[in-house]
Amino acid sequence: MTASAPDVVAAQWQTTVDDTPVALDASAEGGLIAVGGADGSVWILDAATGTLAGTTTLPGGLLDLAFSPDGRHLAVTGPAGYGLWRAADGCTILRKGMRWSARARWGSPDRLAVADGRSAVVLDTDARELWRTEPAPSTITDLTWLRDGRRLAVTAYNGIRCHERHRPDPVASYTYTGSHLAAAASPNGRWICTGNQDSSIHIWRLRDADELTMSGYPGKVTQVAFDDTSRWLAADGAPEVTVWDFAGKGPNGREPRMLRAHDTISALAWRPDGAAVLATGGTEGTLALWNAASCTPGRQHAPGATWDLGDEITALTWAGPALLLAATRDGIVRCLAPAA
Repeated sequence: MTASAPDVVAAQWQTTVDDTPVALDASAEGGLIAVGGADGSVWILDAATGTLAGTTTLPGGLLDLAFSPDGRHLAVTGPAGYGLWRAADGCTILRKGMRWSARARWGSPDRLAVADGRSAVVLDTDARELWRTEPAPSTITDLTWLRDGRRLAVTAYNGIRCHERHRPDPVASYTYTGSHLAAAASPNGRWICTGNQDSSIHIWRLRDADELTMSGYPGKVTQVAFDDTSRWLAADGAPEVTVWDFAGKGPNGREPRMLRAHDTISALAWRPDGAAVLATGGTEGTLALWNAASCTPGRQHAPGATWDLGDEITALTWAGPALLLAATRDGIVRCLAPAA
């Protein structure tokens, strides 16, 4: 591993898994890392040492995984269904499906939403179904919780449908014609947006449904992510990572920060401390760190630091503000400690 500046990063540990990693997550309280492989194998690692703490498997392959907020459960989803793993005894308490399950999102430590074909199903931690949404116009591509877990937003063709607890029909809809690939809601509850097949980002202000479209991306937008402060939105869809400023009245009339380090962006993750630090990975194997707040709108910027990890970076996540996890196509998972 080589760094563009000395003493910027230290490798805490690294390990190799026998598959191409496609998803990473770190538990907020449990000290665990989950690595999901394309074929459905999941490795649970100790965050401090990288040693194996457990395994599970999702038949048919894996698309996404997510720890519960208390770190006691891990949800896994894939092309043929979903599963739920329990940290206390390493038991997989549910494997269900045969329908495409793109995403899992926790609304609280004991309530989980998973995409189940064209519907979203909400489960408790014993895998009991609490309620289910009516079918969307197409297979669900993303989910996000609003209002501190009291409302579920479901993304499918032609926009977003919002559901209250135990009510299958939508209580609100945000419409934009086309295929929506990813969704993100700002933590402060003011905004929701989608990255789209038509090379755009579409944004709704939740209090009045006012809309804004950022179009003209050279490729489809498959990743959108707000930082913890709700000020910054990062997205792919171009050779540069674009970062939009949502301070005040939002991004309307503003130019994005343009962060260029990759041939094609393959992963991005905000550091969870509100410091506007963004990690990005590319298909060429470059890992980059940025401080969005120090970048100038409308200009292209180089990263503060880069590292060559040798192969395509397939997943990134932070384990608190101090540790950055990076997985590459060759199966190597690295735990890094970038300098502040």
